[in-house]
Amino acid sequence: MIGILGIVVIFVMVFGGYLAAGGKMTIILKSLPFEMMMIGGAATGAFLISNDMGGVKHTLKDVGKVFKGPKWKPEDYRDLLCLLFSLIRIARQNPVEVEQHIEDPASSALFSKYPRIQADHEAVDLICDTMRSASMNYDDPHQVEEVLEKRMEANLHHAMHSSHALQTVADGLPALGIVAAVLGVIKTMGSIDQPPEVLGRLIGGALVGTFLGVFLAYGLVGPFASKVKAVVEEDNHFYLLIKEVLVANLHNHNPAMCIEVGRQNTPSHIRPGFTDLEQALKDLKQDAA
Repeated sequence: MIGILGIVVIFVMVFGGYLAAGGKMTIILKSLPFEMMMIGGAATGAFLISNDMGGVKHTLKDVGKVFKGPKWKPEDYRDLLCLLFSLIRIARQNPVEVEQHIEDPASSALFSKYPRIQADHEAVDLICDTMRSASMNYDDPHQVEEVLEKRMEANLHHAMHSSHALQTVADGLPALGIVAAVLGVIKTMGSIDQPPEVLGRLIGGALVGTFLGVFLAYGLVGPFASKVKAVVEEDNHFYLLIKEVLVANLHNHNPAMCIEVGRQNTPSHIRPGFTDLEQALKDLKQDAA
């Protein structure tokens, strides 16, 4: 919703200010289809050249994040902490029992309590792979932590592809706008024998190309790239929480302390409240009793 509001504000302020200053939309509207064809078409072509089909699909899909926002909500972080608490407690009490959950999470009654988490393959794989490492009695938890960090860095780098692709397009749009404007000037020079009012319209149409390139770059595509980056970075905290809790478990902290480590390392605006989480954990214990 905030994304749509931002777009509306951009258009109202830019074109509203232009009209309020006495500008006329006739020249812009007349030139817009041709300038958009040149600038938008060139930008699209450059985007296709610099990305493979997987990257193109990934970027188009991630554009929706501008309007949807982060995938993981505060209640998902609470549910994740509850799931990790249950797994750690079971692993401490009965290592054999936890294997049925981490070996087949799709059929696990424990994972099924949290369908949003169960549906995310990366979160489930991260939990299960790390729990398997714990069951193999690794002597050095720091080795597991290092492996997790490299894995998460690789995942974050891949997730950032859409933001980088959009930013590359945004960086090129002003130059493409100049290309369109130069072509407009060339067209104008071919009509140099026309009266001043005709030349004025032709020059105005040429300048629409410069305007459009800069407007699209800094008013739309650039902000889209920044928003996608911000959403990806925020969603990454969900996986960082998994790492923090399970690494604490490898250091043999008690389950409650492992969960608190994860909660404290979650950004404040999505961090579950202590009382809310404590009540959720109490309910888990009562259900397991």
